[in-house]
Amino acid sequence: MTRRYFASALVLSGVCLFIASSAVAQDWPQWRGPNRDGKVTGFTAPDAWPKTLTEKWKVTVGLGDSTPALLRDKLYVFAEQGTDEVTQCLDASTGKEIWQDKYPAHGSVTGAPARHGKGPRSSPAVAQGKVVTLDFAGILSCLDAATGKVVWRKDKDVPSAPKFLVATSPVLVDGMCIVQEGAGAKGGLLALDLNSGEEKWNWTGDGAAYSSPVLAKIGDVNQIVTESEKFLNGIDVATGKLLWQTAFAGRGMSSYNAATPIVDGNTVFCTGHGSKAFTIDKQADAFAAKELWSNDQMGTQFNTPVLNDGHLYGLSSKGNFFCMDAKTGKVLWTDTAKHPPFCAIVDAGSVLIALPPEGELTIIKPSAEKFDVLAKFKVSDNATYAHPVIAGNRIYIKDKDSLTLLLISGKDAA
Repeated sequence: MTRRYFASALVLSGVCLFIASSAVAQDWPQWRGPNRDGKVTGFTAPDAWPKTLTEKWKVTVGLGDSTPALLRDKLYVFAEQGTDEVTQCLDASTGKEIWQDKYPAHGSVTGAPARHGKGPRSSPAVAQGKVVTLDFAGILSCLDAATGKVVWRKDKDVPSAPKFLVATSPVLVDGMCIVQEGAGAKGGLLALDLNSGEEKWNWTGDGAAYSSPVLAKIGDVNQIVTESEKFLNGIDVATGKLLWQTAFAGRGMSSYNAATPIVDGNTVFCTGHGSKAFTIDKQADAFAAKELWSNDQMGTQFNTPVLNDGHLYGLSSKGNFFCMDAKTGKVLWTDTAKHPPFCAIVDAGSVLIALPPEGELTIIKPSAEKFDVLAKFKVSDNATYAHPVIAGNRIYIKDKDSLTLLLISGKDAA
């Protein structure tokens, strides 16, 4: 939630209930950060960006596009090594391994998924002393974050998988692990007890696409907002009850729901084949989604934009960076360069940090007037589809098979 073309793009997809009590401002404990909105906290951009970034360490961790999770001084990395799916805990300062868990990968990947690379698409989630991973075949694992000991592992709960396999990332909230599962009529949202793995509820209204769910509080009700195969849905966190639903699906054989929804108050933005905004209104005990605006000409099929100061910034399905007015859906500018239509973008406040698959980290000044690039850094010679993880002076980059720590200045100030 993004993969070499389809699946790479598929992964490149705020409620505080998720965050562990030990979390700090610069943690990145799950897909798209603390609140799953792509926002970096506690970051101060340098007055002048350096010409190069300083490499502190680089380690081979395995294949896949899963974004590492960062909690305080530990990194949690999920990748494929040989015939195994491997979760590693690394020291965030040195890259040295603290523990490792592995199990045999679920058979061989053939056909269309194989053409888009090996390894996990889903990113790990860390909270309440647990690490949860979801592999491409739907095997769900819960590990002790301190030791790597298996708390529970489920390999029969996912009845089927989308065409390009599993890309959605799990959510941890209120002592539960919530994961989007299945495909078509054989799937929905599954909530499991984080400590025991026992089922808490199971919503089976529509199968998974490649998007990842987010948490929101709308009308004083904690909700899971998620794009399934055909719909945009609001699900009650406590009960699994469907609160509201509206149609949202791509058109044609090559169009999928892959981006993660963006929630701002009671407004939900979603993008794919075009972009839409909905207001979620509550009257009495009922919720309803009302379309606020629609732009059929601008979408981000394979990545998720960020919302910064009333503007949506992303990379379009045509391969151009753009800025869109979040109130109206009007496109304010697009750049003229052409990129593959995949890009991981994070919002660091005064700057946006974008990482397209060619491995050129791009620092962008948020602006409604023009595309303003402040700096570019070549950070990998291999394909990069995972999000950069920013923590103070540190930038962690996961490429095809390696994880690198780069420093914005020569001194490690994280």
